[in-house]
Amino acid sequence: MVTDSFRSVVLHDELCKGCTNCVKRCPTEAIRVRDGKAHIIKSRCIDCGECIRACPERAKTAIVDPLSAMEDFDYTIALPAPALYGQFSGLKDASLVLEGLRRMGFDQAFEVAAAAERVSALIAEYLRRPDIPRPAISSACPAIVRLISLRFPSLVSHVIPIYSPMQYAALWAKRLAARETGLPAERIGAFFISPCPAKVRAVRHSVTSRNDVDGVFSIRDVYPKLLPHVMGLIKRPPEERIRCAGAAGIGWCSAGGEASAVDNPHFVAADGIDGSIRLLEDIEDGRLPDDVEFVELGACSGGCVGGVLTVESPFVAHSRVVSLMRAAREAQLPAVPIPDPPAEAFWDSPLSANTEVLQLDSDIGKAIAKRRELERIEASLYGMDCGACGAPTCRALAEDIVRGFATEDLCIYRIKERLQALIEAQAVAAEPETL
Repeated sequence: MVTDSFRSVVLHDELCKGCTNCVKRCPTEAIRVRDGKAHIIKSRCIDCGECIRACPERAKTAIVDPLSAMEDFDYTIALPAPALYGQFSGLKDASLVLEGLRRMGFDQAFEVAAAAERVSALIAEYLRRPDIPRPAISSACPAIVRLISLRFPSLVSHVIPIYSPMQYAALWAKRLAARETGLPAERIGAFFISPCPAKVRAVRHSVTSRNDVDGVFSIRDVYPKLLPHVMGLIKRPPEERIRCAGAAGIGWCSAGGEASAVDNPHFVAADGIDGSIRLLEDIEDGRLPDDVEFVELGACSGGCVGGVLTVESPFVAHSRVVSLMRAAREAQLPAVPIPDPPAEAFWDSPLSANTEVLQLDSDIGKAIAKRRELERIEASLYGMDCGACGAPTCRALAEDIVRGFATEDLCIYRIKERLQALIEAQAVAAEPETL
C-alpha cells in the first residue's frame, strides 16, 4: 500500500489545451488552469473521474494495473464488478463471463455480485442497530466516501463502516483459494475489474488496514480480450451454466440497486456527483424526512455502469443488467452458494474528516485574518463564476490569491475594466486642445 499521495486520475500536459471544462466539473475544486495548462491539486482530488469525462482533449486518464501484473502470482482470481456484465450483448447468465475470465487466463473468477449480496445482508443488520447516526450513508462508492471526508466532515459518522463488495469478495475468494491450493495468501493474486478510477485509489490507499485486493484492471482493458471468449460461450446449453449471485447482487451496479438489495423501505438514492452533493447538502442541513434510514450514493450517473472505465453506453448497459437480473430470477437452476463467508466485515477504524486540506492556515489567528481577506477579495470580484481565470468560482480565485497562488489580474472582468479605462484615457489624450 502506498501513501495517500497516490491518485488514479492523472493529467497529460502535452494534450491539455487549457479549456477549463474540467475546472468547472470538478466537485471538490481540485483543478486550476494556470499558464495555459490544467493542474490537479492532489490533496483535493477524489478520483471520481468527472474530469476524464469532461475533457475534450482526453488529457486526463486513470492509472490502472497492467494485465501483466497477473504474472507476479502463482494463482490468480478475477473479481468482476457487476458492471462488467452490462458490457455484453445477448448475455443471459453471468456464469459465461466467469468462465470467459478463466479462459482468458485467470485461475478462478469470483463474483463480486455474490459478495454484494452478503454485504447487503450485513448492512440490513447494521441498520437495525438503535445507536447508529441516521440516516446511514452507503460506503460502497470510494469517491463518495472521500467527498464526505473532504466536503462534509459533519457526516463522516454517518458512513456505514462495512467493507465494500470489492474488498469483501477479495477476502472471501483468497481464503477459499488458499484452502483449495495450499498456497500462502501472498502468492494468490486477487484482481478487481473496475468501471472507475476511484476503486484504484481505494485499493492503493484503503480506509482500513486490511486490503486483500492485489490490483485493479479497467473494464476497458479486459473487455477486448474477454469478448471473444464470452461470445463463444453464449450458445452453451442452460444446464451447463453455474451462477453464484442472484438478481440482487447483480443489480448493485445500477442506481438504486444497493438500496433494493438491502431491502430497507426507508431509503433515498442519488446517482451522479451533482445529485449526490445535493443530497448530502440536504442531509447536512436537516432537510431529509426523519424516517429516512439509509442513503445510497454513487459518483457516476446511472451507477457503476456509468463509470468512465467502461466501454458501453450506461443506458445500454443498464438495460442489459435489468435483463440479466430478470433471467436470474426466472432461471430454473438455483444459485450455487459460496461456502464460508468471512466473519470480518467492519472497518477497523472510523472514517476521519480531511479538514486540513481546506484550512487556510494552521495558525488559528492567521487563518481568521486570511478568511477576512478572502471575503474582502471575493466581494470585490464580479461573482460571475465564469472560470476564465482558471479557477472554478470567484471564491476559489479569492482563496488562491490569499494562499499566494494567484493574483487579481487573472480576473478577466478586472482585465476588461482596466482595458476600458486605458482606452478611455487614450481617447481623451487624443482629443485636440481647444482654446
